[in-house]
Amino acid sequence: MNAPIIQLLVLAGIAIFLILRLKNVLGTREGFEKPVLPKTADTASQRPDFEVIEGGPDRDIIDHVAEGSPAAKALAAMKAAEPSFNVGEFLQGARGAYEMILMGFERGEMAEIKPFLGDEVYQTFAEVVEARHAQGLTIEAEFVGLREMSLEDAVFEEATGRAILDVRFTGELTSIVRDNEGDIIEGRDGKVKRQRDVWSFERHMGADDPNWILVATGE
Repeated sequence: MNAPIIQLLVLAGIAIFLILRLKNVLGTREGFEKPVLPKTADTASQRPDFEVIEGGPDRDIIDHVAEGSPAAKALAAMKAAEPSFNVGEFLQGARGAYEMILMGFERGEMAEIKPFLGDEVYQTFAEVVEARHAQGLTIEAEFVGLREMSLEDAVFEEATGRAILDVRFTGELTSIVRDNEGDIIEGRDGKVKRQRDVWSFERHMGADDPNWILVATGE
């Protein structure tokens, strides 16, 4: 047997040895390869459970009044009487009502705001507007914006369903008063003044009419 054939046989033997060795190594589960674990119910149960806490404080209430206060209890009773009632939504409506009513009064547009006023408030506003007209005065007013607003108090009469919410407003507006000759007698053109009010809104919970009525004003 010549030398080239002997060399080929030696190389073939080495190759076979390496193949068998490599197969033995790859066939084991040693090193970095981790065994695949079957998915069982025990594995799923190891996930953290998140407990749902019911009966906690109503954020819609305690975001606006102190927890456990008479006002908070009154608001909770209002919600019990009318589950669709939402304090945050009420305050959004009160924000728009404040601008509409205040500007309606300043401009003497009483017919526009009458449906949203209680009888006493309407009478008071109307008398002021009539007095201006009698003196030949005109008001030029523009609403700049609402600087602050907060729920001041809440009262609920369960026997009648009557609810009263007091809201504190701090608004900013421009206002000048002109006499019958057009001269400015109060205010200054473009000067922003701050208006502070506490308004009381009333409604009977559960009634078909969803509108709140302004029944009192103060500072």
